[in-house]
Amino acid sequence: MRKFLDRLYLAGGALGAVFIALIATLMIAQSILREFHVNTGAVNDVVAWFCAAAAFFAMAHAFKHGDFVRVTLLLETVGPKTRRAMEIGSLLIGTVSVAYLALSACRFTYESWEFNDISQGLLPMPMWIPQLSFALGSLLLLTAVLDEFIIVLRGGVPTFVREVAERHARGDFSSEI
Repeated sequence: MRKFLDRLYLAGGALGAVFIALIATLMIAQSILREFHVNTGAVNDVVAWFCAAAAFFAMAHAFKHGDFVRVTLLLETVGPKTRRAMEIGSLLIGTVSVAYLALSACRFTYESWEFNDISQGLLPMPMWIPQLSFALGSLLLLTAVLDEFIIVLRGGVPTFVREVAERHARGDFSSEI
């Protein structure tokens, strides 16, 4: 199960990276086409949707690898038992919050599909299609947070703590800047 979940988070991160590459490609293409007086207004809508997709698909990967902004100042000053209790409390709050986000995202996407909501921009598209990245990315993040919560409940060190420690051991402090 661990290999499957790790591959799932990696796939989400890779998908987020693909959307970032597509954003760059579309923006460069739009700049070139403008020089030839080609109307490219609908590209702005697509880029906005791709920005959301890149963010939501990459969240689980970023969370698991310690790339989210975390305030560890307090955790570093307390003992191991207090630290574990605080990590469990934080992950419980995170799990509940992300579960609410995922539920809301799925409902929102379903309602867009149910009511046949069409985008208002230059490119008419059923809104559930770009909103699907919001729902799927939220579910993926929920899986990652729940995964960490279970790891800590079972007495393990959170993956994001281990990942950051391994980077620091290699002399990589780039994420700290």
